[in-house]
Amino acid sequence: MSNSNYNLFVYGSLRSGFQHEAYQYIAQYFTLVGQATAKGNLYDMGAYPVAVPTTANTFIHGELYTLSRPEEFSYIIGQLDDYEGVYAEEGETPLYTRGTAIVYCNGQPHTAWVYWFTGNTHGLPQLIHGDVLQYLKDKNKL
Repeated sequence: MSNSNYNLFVYGSLRSGFQHEAYQYIAQYFTLVGQATAKGNLYDMGAYPVAVPTTANTFIHGELYTLSRPEEFSYIIGQLDDYEGVYAEEGETPLYTRGTAIVYCNGQPHTAWVYWFTGNTHGLPQLIHGDVLQYLKDKNKL
């Protein structure tokens, strides 16, 4: 696939609502398009959420961003790939893979990069409503 796709869909720590330090990177290089959804399933790994693609009618809630400086795509996406664990040490399996998905924002479909978990989700709690922020709010109420 060519690098003509400058959209990024984020559902976890890179979302604005998390106020995670990594979000500052997103805010520096990307512009928020809006709230969005993508087909997928979310799971609770304990320390962080993970998403896997699906053909089922289940959706992940997140945010759609577009790259502010497309000419720097390779550098900027490389930094995100490193943050997300796309590049594993020799003999290890990458934590995530970067792939594209159809993301719906304001009722319109967009193609966007998404970081999908590559590990086993068997036995992990599924976030049925597909929203990490809501899940964490609910979890902290317990």
